[in-house]
Amino acid sequence: MIKVKNINKTFGLNHVLKNISFEIHESEIVAIQGRSGAGKTTLLKIVGLVDKPDTGNIIFDNVILDNLNESKKSEFRNQKVGFVFQFHNLLPEFNCLENICLPYLIGNYNFSKAKLRAEKVMHDLNIDNLKNKMPNEVSGGEQQRVAIARSLINSPKLVLADEPTGNLDSKNSVEMFNLFKMISQKYNTTFMIITHDNELASKCDRSIKIHDGYIIN
Repeated sequence: MIKVKNINKTFGLNHVLKNISFEIHESEIVAIQGRSGAGKTTLLKIVGLVDKPDTGNIIFDNVILDNLNESKKSEFRNQKVGFVFQFHNLLPEFNCLENICLPYLIGNYNFSKAKLRAEKVMHDLNIDNLKNKMPNEVSGGEQQRVAIARSLINSPKLVLADEPTGNLDSKNSVEMFNLFKMISQKYNTTFMIITHDNELASKCDRSIKIHDGYIIN
């Protein structure tokens, strides 16, 4: 589903990514591992069209994403990709259901439709009880489930997760991975997960390791 071909990225004199190439298949859960500064987050941003490579291509369902104009790239980010971050990034002035609705509303859909979709996703993730709660009223694990629900509201084919268990204890980390597995199987969703957690990485279908800008496995 995703082909990353000969990606290079530099920041000043720092050559962060060096001829990175790999493929990810539909419904796979793939871990991206490496030391801090290895280029993992930069790679994730490039795959999600948040950043641009200096050279190379990202091919998604046989479409070369670099050939899309800015409007189509924005549409791709909104409709095809879900993002999950370590620090949740929930907006404190909105309740949990409203936070989940936001990516759907960006696509110019009305709130009634967004609310119905959000409620369905919340039910699937077993967080119906959080609908009217504010982010500061729920636990860290519950906030992360809300963030995952938000990433799923547009039924993306790909979810990019940057250290999604970084702020969770071991019990919630296991529950989080089990949730990813359920989503992958139920919705044919592909996951690309940056993680320092070797136990989490070992549960993934496979792991891609980056060292000094190169893939080493």
